[in-house]
Amino acid sequence: MAKDGIFGFIFFASVLYGAWFFEVGLSVNVSYDSKALIIDGRKRILQSGSVHYPRATPEMWPGIIEKAKEGGLDVIETYVFWNYHEPVKGQYYFEGRFDLVKFVKTVQDAGLFVHLRIGPYACAEWNYGGFPLWLHFVPGIQFRTTNGPFQAEMELFLTKIVNLMKEENLFASQGGPIILAQVENEYGNVEWAYGTGGELYVKWAAETALNYNISIPWVMCSQEDAPDPIINTCNGFYCDTFIPNSPSKPKMWTEDYTGWFLSFGYPVPYRPVKDLAFAVARFFEKGGTFHNYYMYFGGTNFGRTAGGPLVATSYDYDAPIDEYGFIRQPKWGHLRDLHMAIKQCEEYLVNGDPKQLSLGMNLEADVYYTTPTDCAAFLANYGTNLDANVTFNGKKYFLPAWSVSILPDCKNVVFNTAKVVAQKTVGDAASTPSASASKVSLSNSSWSWYLEKVGVWSNDSFTANSLLEQINTTKDTSDFLWYTTSIEADEKRDAFLLIESLGHAALIFLNKKVLAFGYGYHDDASFNISEKISLEQGNNTLDIISMIIGVQNYGPWFDIMGAGLYSVILADLKNVKEDYSSNEWTYQVGTEGESLGLDNTDLANSSIWTQGSSLPINQSLIWYKSTFIAPEGDGPLSLNLASMGKGQAWVNGQNIGRYWSAYLSPTSGCTDNCDYRGTYDAQKCQKKCGQPAQILYHIPRTWVNPGENLLVLHEELGGDPSKISLMTRNEQGVLTNP
Repeated sequence: MAKDGIFGFIFFASVLYGAWFFEVGLSVNVSYDSKALIIDGRKRILQSGSVHYPRATPEMWPGIIEKAKEGGLDVIETYVFWNYHEPVKGQYYFEGRFDLVKFVKTVQDAGLFVHLRIGPYACAEWNYGGFPLWLHFVPGIQFRTTNGPFQAEMELFLTKIVNLMKEENLFASQGGPIILAQVENEYGNVEWAYGTGGELYVKWAAETALNYNISIPWVMCSQEDAPDPIINTCNGFYCDTFIPNSPSKPKMWTEDYTGWFLSFGYPVPYRPVKDLAFAVARFFEKGGTFHNYYMYFGGTNFGRTAGGPLVATSYDYDAPIDEYGFIRQPKWGHLRDLHMAIKQCEEYLVNGDPKQLSLGMNLEADVYYTTPTDCAAFLANYGTNLDANVTFNGKKYFLPAWSVSILPDCKNVVFNTAKVVAQKTVGDAASTPSASASKVSLSNSSWSWYLEKVGVWSNDSFTANSLLEQINTTKDTSDFLWYTTSIEADEKRDAFLLIESLGHAALIFLNKKVLAFGYGYHDDASFNISEKISLEQGNNTLDIISMIIGVQNYGPWFDIMGAGLYSVILADLKNVKEDYSSNEWTYQVGTEGESLGLDNTDLANSSIWTQGSSLPINQSLIWYKSTFIAPEGDGPLSLNLASMGKGQAWVNGQNIGRYWSAYLSPTSGCTDNCDYRGTYDAQKCQKKCGQPAQILYHIPRTWVNPGENLLVLHEELGGDPSKISLMTRNEQGVLTNP
């Protein structure tokens, strides 16, 4: 039988096994030993991939999951997103993109397992790490430590999710697909900051999880002190050297980063598949048993779900399945072939310890025996420069640098991580439309607009004699907070305005005219503005709209990291300074357009909108409205916002996310031909330097009507909507690599 035929048969058999027990709905026992997870008495090597249900639409889920299955996955892994499931304390939401039960059942229908990472802290570059903002205002609360109010709320949500899964018979012990659950998330990375309270919290979280008696293993990722029987797991770009904290636990990798997330103002990161495959093969070579790609499908941060600061709307992650749900080649195909090769070694990997042999400098073999003459082997060249010819079992093998060859019979190489034979995508499916994509320009569209008032716009404003922290003030009901005060001048004079902010951006108006714009970046959202101003005699108004771009989602005590202004100083030309930080400030939460609901479809025909032949462009704080007929095809759409500045966009009332096309990445540090050899990090391989992080925005086809569709934009800085276009996305063309 040809090699492809052998692979196909083995893959088919493996997925058939998974599908069989779901069809009959039998209770399944899940346990573990030092070698593997044990499912109904069978030790398993499992390939998993992260797919977050809210980052796609329910209509997309079946196709994504089916492609994951075809790619050789056994398990789908997802976080649970507390802030959207309980947006108001005690009020739960499990509908639409947040229908967790439907998502798990969709995975079950495909014959795959589920790893449910309940947390409830997720990180995930998700707003506030998945915590609801109301949690911050519970009296006496401190997050993620031994704190009664926090532990009570966390336990209530854990109980809600566990009971929801139980009611639907979704745990494996009930005949469902969930074989693993996770409590907390990457707490070991920050535990040091919480002292003794952190150590006690880990024990409490573990005990709380075990008390649910769901009869499947619990894990804690990046948690060296995870108490027995909780399995501690590895997260990172490489996990081959990871050792569990108990000899009775299997070696598991819960986050293998297929790329990295995108932030406004940064280049686009990517990870070569040869390096990714090398990392996976090394993990199994060194005794790994469960491996998960983060992400296998990244998807989209629709609305205001992106975390902060400045995480972009696209969560494509250079994943094997791109943001639009299409296969990304050669990454998907090369990894599929890798999975097939590892599956052939399963019985060897789960039943014995490897015998390690040196084959030379940076060269080694790990051999797994079932009998003295029956074995599987991994031959590795972990050097970063030199290819090598090695001798193993009396035969010669060629090993490229930074590669692993897999020999399921200790004789024949069925896969080498550096030899890509999968198809290659023509173009970049995540950012470049296919040649056959149908495109519609909005240049001739009939645009309407609404100019917002600068500063206070309603009677629900309030005053304070200090600069208020933004998140505590807005409670994240809006990205925006207006700060307004007066500056008295005895005469016309020039001065310097010095502003300091915790982040993330701010637009400044003097006497209702735009004066300056300041902003931070993802790794440090704080910023300063120093601007020479000309004061009029008498009263001068200073209006500052402070902008949040996602609430902080990671780090020790991330929940109390603030945003907004903390210092406003006026200095004359002789540098005599006057501190306005304790001046009387008037505050307005949100913008006028948000209050009016200009993004809503029911205002599409309202007289509140202005229409005319002279479309105002490059105007700050303006709302635009137009209609379009969707381009031909049934694929998802891309909205090209390269001509716009910064803002948010809605299609038929659905918020497709934040955009910031005016924020360009640095002009250096990129390469389209990154050397896969050597240790990867998130800055090693980048592209699109000197360009916006993102200009194309995903519109799911199910959000589009057959006829006329409404597009609404809130432009904060200034742009030209007449240059916007839409295109239908199609599966990319492919070429076969030589």
